[in-house]
Amino acid sequence: MSLTNEQKKHYRTIGHQLKPVLTVAEAGLTEGVLAELERALNDHELIKVQFRLPERDDRRTLISTLCQQGRCELVQTIGKMALVYRKNPQPNRQLSNIHRHSSQSQP
Repeated sequence: MSLTNEQKKHYRTIGHQLKPVLTVAEAGLTEGVLAELERALNDHELIKVQFRLPERDDRRTLISTLCQQGRCELVQTIGKMALVYRKNPQPNRQLSNIHRHSSQSQP
């Protein structure tokens, strides 16, 4: 499920105005974090995740693991934030950040 550069650019535009819905701290990817990741991706498709880890290499490793375990695609990282995407085959148009943004931009 590789995203094109155009898709990533579009998702970064949408992600700019999003607030983090998930925070990963020193405990890492616990069952609770993974369950919340699953719920958030199913509901919103595109989410921001905040990592509260001081070391850059630790964050990179954790982001990679999160994407593998969450079966999602990394769109962008800036500092301690990561923007991730996973397509929902039956999205809720009222919850999906992708669909909400598309309907707002149409006249």
